Amino acid sequence: MTTDTVPAQRVAAPRVWLDGVNPVTKVALALLLSVPLFASIDVTSGLVAIGLELLCLPLTGLALCTVLRRLALLALFAPIAGISMLLYAEPAGRIYATFGFATISEDSVSLAIAVGVRVLALGLPTILLFGRTDPTELGDALAQVARLPSRFVLGVVAGTRMLGLFLDDWRTMALARRARGVGDRGAIRRFFSMAFVLLVFAVRRGTKLAMAMEARGFGSDIPRTWARPSRLSSRDAVALAGGLAIMALALAAAVALGTFRFVWGSSS
Repeated sequence: MTTDTVPAQRVAAPRVWLDGVNPVTKVALALLLSVPLFASIDVTSGLVAIGLELLCLPLTGLALCTVLRRLALLALFAPIAGISMLLYAEPAGRIYATFGFATISEDSVSLAIAVGVRVLALGLPTILLFGRTDPTELGDALAQVARLPSRFVLGVVAGTRMLGLFLDDWRTMALARRARGVGDRGAIRRFFSMAFVLLVFAVRRGTKLAMAMEARGFGSDIPRTWARPSRLSSRDAVALAGGLAIMALALAAAVALGTFRFVWGSSS
């Protein structure tokens, strides 16, 4: 029964092109797709980057609805990031409102929109690159390719695997509160109370996990061996070249349309 189940699971989750890219390369690629965007605050480069990255969606194996659902949380925080620009950016163009030290102008509105788009453009690469990355493969790559200390790597793997448990705990708490008839009212209060309970769970579980790992010798300074080799290949070079091309096209589009605005020239 067990031997029949394993092949079925593998068929259900076929490997895609991005699965062959080394996790360390994915980390470098995430930085490559994010750091250059800090050079300018404009809508064009952010939108072009988002569009080109979404065109690469078939290479990641993620469904569009899954990506949009994970972007929803960033979409909630994007307007918050733009508020400071909206209120306190240097006024330019038409003035819409002034109160206290805050001034809303035509330029500050465009900057606020650009910052909101930039938040989505910075978060999307992480979602696309690490949506299917196995924590064990990430640990192998960090230890063997990036040469990071084994204790740090094992801590990262353990912490990454615990993230899924947090989601299960949140769903369980929500169902339990609804079963008791206290889960349908006071959404804000319910959120903070459940967040506090989840924090308590995280501290307790983290303490138990740390003690268990220490008892099994994971905290030893003795050099470790790794069961699965992790190496770089030509596919990693292609992935980095693709990321460089995306950033070059995004920034070039902003320059060509005249919307490129160097970040130091957009101070508030």
